[in-house]
Amino acid sequence: MDFLSLAAERYSVRAFTDQQVEDKTLNLILKAGQLAPTAHNNQPQRIKVITLEAELAKVDECTPCRFGSSCVLLICYDESESWKRTFDGKDSGFVDASIVTTHMMMATADLGLGSCWVMFFDSAKTKEQFALGDNIVPVAFLPVGYISDTAAPSASHSKRNSIEDMLI
Repeated sequence: MDFLSLAAERYSVRAFTDQQVEDKTLNLILKAGQLAPTAHNNQPQRIKVITLEAELAKVDECTPCRFGSSCVLLICYDESESWKRTFDGKDSGFVDASIVTTHMMMATADLGLGSCWVMFFDSAKTKEQFALGDNIVPVAFLPVGYISDTAAPSASHSKRNSIEDMLI
């Protein structure tokens, strides 16, 4: 599929089957995250792959948005490694981790699976539940997996502002 078609067809999946994501497929998704551009190429992204039931239960403690997925990626960045803008000290880590998440989200769709970007989570609880170091900042949970027959794009999925409205 060409990129614009992939971007248009991909949607936030909120219902998954219990079929496990194969290691080969998961590695392709992670490779897409590895290839993502980051500021100054510092590559501060840190990703936790969560597939064990006990760990998935921890995800459920942090967010109600796992949607039955048996594989969740926790995307973070290491603020001791992220590039800082010299003019004002702005940290690129959140943006870097977001680009990485987007790459993995699009790769997931390209592989015929679904994902849902989840930013609705308790950051402090996430740091505690997953014993993230002081310098590790959680940015998103990304449930990935095989799409349930009951899943469908949200009603607003295809609603887009015009390109003219997007320009300044």
